[in-house]
Amino acid sequence: MNAVPQKPLRKAVLPVAGLGTRFLPATKQMAKEMLPVVDRPLIHYAMEEARAAGIEQFCFVTGRGKTMLVDQFDVAYELEATLEARGKRKELDTLRGQALPPGSVISTRQQVPLGLGHAIWCARAFIGDDPFAILLPDDLMQCEVSCTKQLADAYMQTGGNVVAIEEVPKERVSSYGVIAPGATTGNLVEVTGLVEKPPIEKAPSNLTVIGRYVLMPEVIGHLSKFEKGAGGEIQLTDSMAKLIGTQPFHGLRYEGKRFDCGDKSGYLEAQVAFALAREDLGPAMRKIIQKYS
Repeated sequence: MNAVPQKPLRKAVLPVAGLGTRFLPATKQMAKEMLPVVDRPLIHYAMEEARAAGIEQFCFVTGRGKTMLVDQFDVAYELEATLEARGKRKELDTLRGQALPPGSVISTRQQVPLGLGHAIWCARAFIGDDPFAILLPDDLMQCEVSCTKQLADAYMQTGGNVVAIEEVPKERVSSYGVIAPGATTGNLVEVTGLVEKPPIEKAPSNLTVIGRYVLMPEVIGHLSKFEKGAGGEIQLTDSMAKLIGTQPFHGLRYEGKRFDCGDKSGYLEAQVAFALAREDLGPAMRKIIQKYS
């Protein structure tokens, strides 16, 4: 497959308007995307991943009480001054390392929770005529090469839409968007169809879409029709399916591991996995695991 000249991928949309009801009462006053894995919130990992892919502009699609997500990437003058005065250089460098250039982050409101497709439609002015990535922070990725970077490279190679995919047991397909697979080239699978949360007997495969996408701006035209799908919501999957046949569309078997941090057990597994991967915490975590084995 030859490289196709494309617009560079510089924009990312992060839908973060959810209420996080599965983590109540922890999320009563705190955005679920601010839940920490070890010492960084989920939103931090998503932003690091996107920046590693060359993303420079970010749009948070938020709801009420979510201003802390934007504040997380702002300059905290008082805190920085305190750290500097106390000689805490390591902590200061860590804090400054997550700050973004002025104008890099904007937010827009999804006033009513009408589905993921509606959340992306709310970012239409930000997207404009450019290709864009979507990152769902609930899906925490542990990859040697940023998952979004893998998608960005695949986009530059194919010239079209690319979604991250993984296999799940057949009995779980009804919880995901599922692709109908076509030809396979390396880690790329041609997408010939998409269906959101199908009954097990109607699923075209067990290859499911996770919370990482690179899409062309034409998807907004389909989302603008506000057609409701599974669960009575405006589903992103349904509008993506309408791009098939008009633009290249592929699934990427990404290299790495996903942790579903919208689920308590997945969130706890992520804590263990990310702690074990840290040089400063790995040995202690192994002792803790042995203690409770």
